[in-house]
Amino acid sequence: MIAKSVFMLLLFFTPVLLINLGLTTNPIWLLVLYGFSGLGMAGIGMGIMHDAIHGSYSKNKKVNKYMGYTLHLIGGSAKVWRIQHNVLHHTYTNVEAVDDDINAPFFLRFSPHAKRYWLHRFQFLYVWIFYALSTVSWVISKDFIRFHRFHKLGLVPAKENYKKEIVKISLWKIPYFTYTLVLPLILVPLSFWWVLLGFLFMHLITGFLISIVFQVAHVMPDTEYPLPDDDGIIHGNWYVHQLVTTCNFSPRNRLLSWLIGGLNYQIEHHLLSNICHVHYRKLSKIVKATAQEFKLPYHVKSSFGVAILDHARMLRKLGTQ
Repeated sequence: MIAKSVFMLLLFFTPVLLINLGLTTNPIWLLVLYGFSGLGMAGIGMGIMHDAIHGSYSKNKKVNKYMGYTLHLIGGSAKVWRIQHNVLHHTYTNVEAVDDDINAPFFLRFSPHAKRYWLHRFQFLYVWIFYALSTVSWVISKDFIRFHRFHKLGLVPAKENYKKEIVKISLWKIPYFTYTLVLPLILVPLSFWWVLLGFLFMHLITGFLISIVFQVAHVMPDTEYPLPDDDGIIHGNWYVHQLVTTCNFSPRNRLLSWLIGGLNYQIEHHLLSNICHVHYRKLSKIVKATAQEFKLPYHVKSSFGVAILDHARMLRKLGTQ
């Protein structure tokens, strides 16, 4: 984890530093540097802050707290992520209107229980664009929109002052926009359009990678979408719920697993999110054997490519049924 953390942080900050030194006079090289930073952003998100905010990066709570702040370094809010991901997604996986990972704007449909519009029949074609743009809206507006909604839902502790927390979220974003956009606009000896394009390119890479990895784990033909009863109760065992709503992929690809923070083992992550992802590969054998012993589903796709194709098929199905 330490080696991975150093690698991903350097992968993000080294190109940013080179850009801000003003040495880049070639537009293509500027895009290349921003592209590598995009890979680093995705790596920090999936391989560092994700474990830290779950409390599984280290046994030391302070280490988890400070490593969780790496999300702030790439423009996000640890406070908002903890509610959206740890509380809503992990507790109510694939539950319509509660799991924020499948709560989508009207032009996307990630659940068979969501309202279907005519344009959804084409979502398997255009969804990839919105995946790529997802972190742009995230760092600019989504953190604020989500915090406002979470506050209204009572998910934010009452003792926390709403306006004060909004200010904190805003202040955390200032350094990020300063070294990724404002300083390059001032220091790079190129047209400002190239810098804006580079910044967008960085986010397109990050958004696409993060969205794909998380979405193929749940929006799949094999996964289920449980509904609560009239009293708002979801019946059944929580562990079984995670098994029926989650899917693994590429279990033999150790390099991919290292790069994406073990998130190809989503089943193990959902069942054992308090354990660091470096252990998921070995734990998967035990989890799979236990699931088979109790005749429970254990969804897994042989490769990342197969998982993406099945995800696309599910998006097409959701657009027509």
